[in-house]
This record gives sequence, C-alpha cells and structure tokens, in this order.
Amino acid sequence: MANQFMQQARNAIQRFTNGTTMSNEDKQAASHAIQAAYAKATPEEQQELQQLEQQLRDHQELQ
Repeated sequence: MANQFMQQARNAIQRFTNGTTMSNEDKQAASHAIQAAYAKATPEEQQELQQLEQQLRDHQELQ
C-alpha cells in the first residue's frame, strides 16, 4: 500500500514543478510530508524522497 505521506509529498512537488505559486506554509507542509514519509518508506521510496527534497530546495533557491 502506498504511503499517504509519500503521495502528499509527490503532489506538493508536482505543484512546484507545474509553476504553481506556493506559500511558505505550503512549502513547510511539503517538507513535513517528505519527513513523515520517511517513517514508512522502502529503500526505493527513500531515494525518491531524497530527490523530492532536492527539488524542494532547488525551487526555494530560485525564489
């Protein structure tokens, strides 16, 4: 079964990559979803989470 937090993290990063303007609260929520997803993540999912974290950091640096 897919980790709910994993899906929330994916959705949040997808909104960033689609050019949606995100508030600081949205960014914080995305970060928390990523961190929460680690608790139940498989090794493969952990790699994806690391990529999502990097995308979030990259997006924040661009603004």
